[in-house]
Amino acid sequence: MAESAVCPAFQLGRPRYDQGSFFGRLRHFIDVIDPTTLLVSEKQLKDSLKLLDDFKNGIVPPGVSDDKLWEAQKIKQWLNQSHNACVNYSNRNATKPTPTSKFLQGYVGAVTSAVSIAVGLNVLIEKAHRLNPATRMIIQRLVPFPAVASANICNVGLMRHNELSEGIDVLDSNGNVVGSSRIAAKHAIMETAFTRVVLPMPIFVLPPIIMSYLERLRFLQKNRRLMLPIHSVVCLVTFGLSLPVAISLFPQMSQIEVSRLEPEIAMATDCKVVTYNKGL
Repeated sequence: MAESAVCPAFQLGRPRYDQGSFFGRLRHFIDVIDPTTLLVSEKQLKDSLKLLDDFKNGIVPPGVSDDKLWEAQKIKQWLNQSHNACVNYSNRNATKPTPTSKFLQGYVGAVTSAVSIAVGLNVLIEKAHRLNPATRMIIQRLVPFPAVASANICNVGLMRHNELSEGIDVLDSNGNVVGSSRIAAKHAIMETAFTRVVLPMPIFVLPPIIMSYLERLRFLQKNRRLMLPIHSVVCLVTFGLSLPVAISLFPQMSQIEVSRLEPEIAMATDCKVVTYNKGL
């Protein structure tokens, strides 16, 4: 009884934590990016796959707890991480095909916007003679954030532009496709773009601020060779914290009221709410 209160009953192929809440999604994605899975041996992987196959066939060995089954599924999730490697490609809503030209447009748009904004901001900073050197240095270090954020927005918008014209599939409560909705596609892209703005925020904001203080320490001033490894560790820790937080902001399978969608969608179902895959 005590174990069930802590560990939910195992469900094959389903997330361990509640995806309807931010903290549930956060715990789920922390599990997904857990670096300890890199240490899994081939024997552990085979044992996990066999355990899940046995569970699927209704055979659960004595003494196997729900926690053990969740851990086995986590290891198999790590095996399939190639699915999550290309964020803009693999984790988009793939109900509609995306032509190669869209990827080229996304690349050109992202690079152009990032370079333009970065150069423009640096020029403005250089012309701001009233700023003291310390303030100017901090601001210059923050320039990459708006550049990367704008590039991410352009990248998402351009690479998923066809969804705005063709729509994405929306599903009823039974998982059946009701139709294609351009309005749902707009919501999916806006939520994804907002996530891509939040993701680099801690990475580009916190390390420059932290390093501006650490660089004043006498110890580091006397040991300049330690600057690079310390900076790398700060960036790594920041990224490790910001990634699960950003992708947990919205559920991947989001819901929207039918009344907010196209009339033909409302006429095709009796459901009040439908579901769509916004991608990551």
